[in-house]
Amino acid sequence: MDVVITLTLFTFVVLVVTWWAERLRIPAPFALILVGITGSVLPFLRVPALSPDLVLVGLLPPLLYAAAVNTPLADFRSHLTSIGWLSIGLVLFTTAGVALVVRPLLGVPWPAALAIGAIVAPPDAVAATAVARRVGLPRRVVTILEGESLVNDATALVSLRSATLALTAALSVGAVLLDFGRAVVLAVAVGLGVARLAGLFFRRLRDAAMTVGLSFLVPFTAYAVTELLHGSGVLAVVVAGIVLGHRAQREQTAEARLSARINWQTLQFLLENAVFLLIGLQTRDIVASAWGSATRHGTVIAVCLAALGAVIVLRLVWLLGTGVLLVRRGSRPWAETLVLGWAGMRGVVTLAAALTLPLSTPGRPVLVLIALVVTLGTLSIQGLTLPPLARRLELRGPDAREDAIESAMILQRASAAGLDAADEAAGPEDEGTVDLLRAENTHRLNTVWERLGRPGSERETPEAAHRRLRRVALEREREVILDIRDEGRADQTVISQVLNALDLEDVMTQRLVDRSEAIRGGLSVHSLAEPCQHLQEAADCAKPGSYTGCPDCEREGLVWVHLRMCLTCGNIGCCDSSPGNHARKHFDRTGHPVMRSFEPGEAWRWCYLDEVISE
Repeated sequence: MDVVITLTLFTFVVLVVTWWAERLRIPAPFALILVGITGSVLPFLRVPALSPDLVLVGLLPPLLYAAAVNTPLADFRSHLTSIGWLSIGLVLFTTAGVALVVRPLLGVPWPAALAIGAIVAPPDAVAATAVARRVGLPRRVVTILEGESLVNDATALVSLRSATLALTAALSVGAVLLDFGRAVVLAVAVGLGVARLAGLFFRRLRDAAMTVGLSFLVPFTAYAVTELLHGSGVLAVVVAGIVLGHRAQREQTAEARLSARINWQTLQFLLENAVFLLIGLQTRDIVASAWGSATRHGTVIAVCLAALGAVIVLRLVWLLGTGVLLVRRGSRPWAETLVLGWAGMRGVVTLAAALTLPLSTPGRPVLVLIALVVTLGTLSIQGLTLPPLARRLELRGPDAREDAIESAMILQRASAAGLDAADEAAGPEDEGTVDLLRAENTHRLNTVWERLGRPGSERETPEAAHRRLRRVALEREREVILDIRDEGRADQTVISQVLNALDLEDVMTQRLVDRSEAIRGGLSVHSLAEPCQHLQEAADCAKPGSYTGCPDCEREGLVWVHLRMCLTCGNIGCCDSSPGNHARKHFDRTGHPVMRSFEPGEAWRWCYLDEVISE
C-alpha cells in the first residue's frame, strides 16, 4: 500500500506542477526540480532513493525509444556528421577537459577524474527534448540537438565503463578503443535485429492494443540483449526506435499507429517530468554525504563550480571552433551554432551514472555531488536563458505558413496519383464513384490551400464554414447518441464504436482549425520542389489585369476566396476553393503554365503542368 500511495502522490505532484508551470510560462523541468529540492529538505517527507538501475534500465530505454521513434531517419542521415561530431567528439573532449580540471583540485587518480568527466559530458535526451520543444528552435537545430542527445549517452557510458575498470585494473588505450568499437557494433547489430523481428510481428498483427503492447517490449529487449553481450544498450534502443519509426507507415495499421502515438506520448510525458522531480529530491542526501566527507568544504565548493563552468565553456569552445562542420545551411549559421553551444543541459542520466561509481572510488561523495551540481546548474542556467537567447538571436521555429504550403504541394501530388490509380482500376459502372472520389479530393485539397490565404482576413472560406458547421453537427449528433445510450435503447458496445468514430472526426477537424490559427504573418517560402523548367522560365511578376479582385467573379456576382495572378499575361483569377475557380479556368483556356499568389505577403508560385510549387 505504501508503494501505491507514493506513486499516486508522485504522479499527482508531477501533473500539478507541470500544469502550474505552463500557466506561469516557466520551464516545467525547472519548476519540478525546485519542488523536488524543497521536498528533499522537509523532515517529514520520506524521499525515494534514486536507484541507478531504475534510471538506466527502467526509465532510460523507454524515454530514448519514444524520442527515437519520432526522429525522421532522413533528417538523422542528413545531419549524421554533425551528430557524430557532437555525440562522440564533444563527449570525449569534455571528458578529458573536465578530468584535467577536477584532478588537481580534488587530488583523485586519473581513472576517477576521467569517470566524472564521462559522467557529466553528455547532454541529456530528456532535457534537450523538453527545452527544445518549448523554445521553438529551427528544425535543423532541433534535429542536431536531439540526435546528439540520443547517441551521446552511449559514448559516455562506454567511457565510464572503461574508466571504472581502470580503477581496479590497468587498461591500454588500444583496449579502450577496442571495447568502444565492439560496444557500438554490437549495439547497431542488435538494434537492427530487434527492429527487424518486431517489424515481422507488426505486419501480422491487426489488433492495435497488441501492437502497442509489443512496442513497449522493444526498448527493453534491445537494451537487455545488448547489455548481456557487453554492448551499448542505449545505442541499440536508439537504432531500433529510429528504424521502427521509419517503417511504421508500412508495417503497422493506421489504428495501431494512432494508438501507439497516444500511449507513447502519455508515457513520455509522465516519465520525462518524473525524472526532473526525482533529481530535485536527491539533493539533500547527496549534499549531506559530500559535506560530511573528508574533503574540505572550500574544496568541495570550488571543484563543483569548476566542473560546472568547465562543461559549459568546453561545449561553447567546441561548437564555436567547429561550427562550420555542424551547421551547413541557413543564413545565420553562427547564431545557430551559438544556440547549439548553449543547449547543453544535463539530466537524470548524469546523476544515475554517478551513482553507479563503486563505493571504493576515491572521493566518490564529492564526485556524485559534482554530477548533481552540473545537472542542476545547466538545467537552471542554460535552461532558463536559452529561450531569451534564441529570441535575441531572432532564431525561430518552423514557419507554420511555410509548412502549410509544403503540405499542400505534397498532398496535391499524392492526390493526383491516387485519382489516376482509381481511374485505372474503375470500370464503366464506377463512374459515379470516381466522381465522388474527385469531389472528396477537391474538398481535402481546398482545406489545405485555404490555409495559405490572406492573413487576418475576416472573410470565412468555404472550407472554414464547412468545419464550423460540421462541428455544430457533431455536437448535436453526440447529444442524440448519448440520449440513446442513457435510455438503454441500443447495445452499449455499438454506441461506444459510434462515439469513437465521432471523436476521431472531431479531433481531425479541431486539428485543422488549430493549424489554420497557427498561420500568421507573411509567408517565407524556400524552394519546395525539384527544378521545374516552367517555374524557372516564368517571370517573377507581371502587370496585374485587375487590382480590385477577380473580374470574372465580379461579372458573375460571385465571391472569391483567394486571388491568383497569371505570370504570363497578368490575369487575376480566383483560387480553386472559390465558387468560380477562375484561375484554373484561365489555365484551361490559355495553357499559361505558371501563376503566383496575389495575396498580400505571399510570393509562392505554382506550375499547373508539373504540379510543383516554389518561391
